[in-house]
Amino acid sequence: MTLKRENLQGIQMAPDETLGRPYALEYDSPRKPARPNGRLPEPEMSAPSPSVELARVAALDRYAILDTEPEQTFDDLVVLAAYVCKTPIAMLSLVDDHRQWFKSKVGVEIRETPRETSFCAYAIQQQDLFIVPDTRNDARFRDNPMVLDEQHIRFYAGAPLINEEGFALGTLCVIDRQPRELDEAQKEALKSLSRLALGQMELRQNLRLLKDALNDRTREEHARELELKRLEEKLVRVLGLKL
Repeated sequence: MTLKRENLQGIQMAPDETLGRPYALEYDSPRKPARPNGRLPEPEMSAPSPSVELARVAALDRYAILDTEPEQTFDDLVVLAAYVCKTPIAMLSLVDDHRQWFKSKVGVEIRETPRETSFCAYAIQQQDLFIVPDTRNDARFRDNPMVLDEQHIRFYAGAPLINEEGFALGTLCVIDRQPRELDEAQKEALKSLSRLALGQMELRQNLRLLKDALNDRTREEHARELELKRLEEKLVRVLGLKL
């Protein structure tokens, strides 16, 4: 049914961010009931389409960084993130199809966790910082094993690592075992450090591609030299030439 402008008289308009337009009819989607404390429930994250997720994981694989040894540059960025945000834990987390793997970390010993318990799996669906001030007050995380077990995560802030193709490969995240917030300076610093981390990943990938290209060129030149030598030897045999 098409509504003309005159049919909209008296109908209240309300912001509708989820549908990507500034205003929508109030009855487009039912309003969620508030909690007893007056706060609206946290929005649920919608999973990306399978094709988009396959492309994202493929993009991550092209960096050839998963399961590699620690590197000082990434370690330094993680240490800086923890220092600036004043948190005991910070990680450079890369999310593939079944896990989050930590290229660098401070404050924890684990190297990876299942994706289904990962905070970063939520963060990579964002364009900006993803912040959980208190996990125990967030329905998405209050029963998460990372909240209930010895990790006892109560605060999380992650800046997605979004490459030029628009794929979020992982996050630079900071974690605390008590509820808290980040001030504006800390938020901007975390985003800046995440851009540096992604830049280092891009540099690492480009150096690897350059090395591979040089190796391919060396192999091609070596193959040409062998072919020339073979032809020379054939000429000697056939024509009796002395080269």
